[in-house]
Amino acid sequence: MADTLKEILLDSSRRPAVVSDFENLVDAEVSDKGGVSGAVVKTGFAAVKKIKPGIIPAAVDTLLDDFTGALEPFYGDYKAKGGNDFGAYLVGRSDEASDALLSVTDSRADKSSRDSIKKVYSKLRPNGKKNVEEALPRLGQLIDKHAALV
Repeated sequence: MADTLKEILLDSSRRPAVVSDFENLVDAEVSDKGGVSGAVVKTGFAAVKKIKPGIIPAAVDTLLDDFTGALEPFYGDYKAKGGNDFGAYLVGRSDEASDALLSVTDSRADKSSRDSIKKVYSKLRPNGKKNVEEALPRLGQLIDKHAALV
């Protein structure tokens, strides 16, 4: 079994499958959203996909290295503690883990030259932490799945 997220997620032979699984995770999380805030997320997500078809897998691929770096300290601690469910570990540190992941997207949004992307991101960002925290169990399961394949 691999010791680092970089070994698990960024290997060029496995990267396409990792990106595809992360795209599916994003789709599932958006699909599961309910209520008014869920409608906002779904509308924003649909708008982003309409602005540039294929943007979700491209964004996942582009952000994967940075997300991996943001999660690496958590994974290292998880491994050191002999964990067997990374999703549960992330939930236990949801505040820190979600902040680490959002620091990646905040930085990218700030650097974007596309006003439409910045506008959509600014509308989604107020609920971003809650949405990321809700995704942590699935995220951990996805990482556990790929770790088992290494």
